[in-house]
Amino acid sequence: MDKSLAIISSIPFFSGLSREQLADVGRIAVEKRYRKGEVIFSEGDEGDGFYLVIDGRIKVFKLSADGKEHILHFFAAGQLFGEVPVFAGEQFPANAAAVADTRAMFFPRSAFLALIGKNPLLAMKMLSDLSHKLRQFSSQIENLSLKEIPARLASYLLYLASEQSQTDQVDLNISKGQLASLIGTIPETLSRIFAKLSTQGLIKVEGRRIFLLDPGGLQELAEAGKGPA
Repeated sequence: MDKSLAIISSIPFFSGLSREQLADVGRIAVEKRYRKGEVIFSEGDEGDGFYLVIDGRIKVFKLSADGKEHILHFFAAGQLFGEVPVFAGEQFPANAAAVADTRAMFFPRSAFLALIGKNPLLAMKMLSDLSHKLRQFSSQIENLSLKEIPARLASYLLYLASEQSQTDQVDLNISKGQLASLIGTIPETLSRIFAKLSTQGLIKVEGRRIFLLDPGGLQELAEAGKGPA
């Protein structure tokens, strides 16, 4: 339990909790390890608990009838995933798998709900986290339904820059194939759009590092929703 407590207390989500409250959380946490490619849960599984990434990376995705994968989101260290169906008492609506060797904490549904009853601060933190995710998914839906692919890519690069606290460059922490799936296209089209944006002087691509040569231009492209075909 001491090991779990040390890990949990270092996660921003649990900041503000007293040592006693952290200890309560640590008592119900179960550490789990997943190898790259290992499935954590599948669509339709019972939402019997949620997860906190300690290190590694997780993808949440849907599969079409023909088996094509569409990535919904990635989760990295310090982020929760799988909590929505837990609180609704429902099944997981998507699949989750490790895209790198991953260590996570699992919180059983019934035990965590009991903790929330005793610690209202946990409920407020969970509401804040869910609200943040709702904004992210609303933005993703808007990008996929209203914006053309270049604008989706510009939006994602700007989001990544903000996430990495950068202004002039970002490091892709996913493959370009995974990025293509995330923004709703195919790798060949993504490569063509990268080339177009590079020709326009908006970005410069060096492997997984992308230099944002004209952040203002990328912002205009993202907001306009249209770009080079």
